[in-house]
Amino acid sequence: MPRSVTRAAAVLLALGALAYTAWVLEVLVRTGLDPVRTYVSELAAADQPLGGLFRATDLTAGLLVLAGAATGLAAAVRRGPAPAPEGTRPGRRPRARERWALGGWVALAVFGAATVADSRLPLSCTPTADPECAARETAGLVPATHTAHAVSSSLAMTGALAAMAALTVAARRYGHWRPLARTGPALVVLELAATAWTLAAVAAFEAGKGVWSLGAGQRLQVLLVAVWLAVLAYSLAREEQ
Repeated sequence: MPRSVTRAAAVLLALGALAYTAWVLEVLVRTGLDPVRTYVSELAAADQPLGGLFRATDLTAGLLVLAGAATGLAAAVRRGPAPAPEGTRPGRRPRARERWALGGWVALAVFGAATVADSRLPLSCTPTADPECAARETAGLVPATHTAHAVSSSLAMTGALAAMAALTVAARRYGHWRPLARTGPALVVLELAATAWTLAAVAAFEAGKGVWSLGAGQRLQVLLVAVWLAVLAYSLAREEQ
């Protein structure tokens, strides 16, 4: 990447990582929600007193990551296809590094866009904290935003996981973004474990078998995404030096 593009992508992703951890403010302010049991997105529910604040930080995080991913993707596209061997016709297939990087930046853009959608599709109430809300959700008596939010959240996490894996592979295979190459594999493994925990806890909750520390698992899941984003931003900044 050109240095100016690298710097811009690094700054955008670092700020996005910071905004994506805004939920830690629940340590400092009284939300009335148990962080071990409740969804992170319940902090931004329409009936929560600080819901507007957390929706705004989610929107900011999504826009920043989307812009950073678009910057990285544009730079990767500008690299163009690999030069053809001497005596052969020029090819159009990108190099393997470009394929991994292109796929990773696209996935990261999907994560950013889905996070923006999440912020615009808040839950109307808090199903893990409010039995009446949970009953209405089970009976299908909540707004359609509940279903839409579930879809956008799933898409965001899928994009995040795909981006983490693809860009980490690109870093390790081709010797760039060294901090990410070193720490990326461990972060991907931890993210997969946190995602498995979260999905199992969601299934248990929906089956009426308790919450299985759903909130703790999901908070670990989103925290690891933010840490990975910060490592990627640092790696891009180091590449410039």
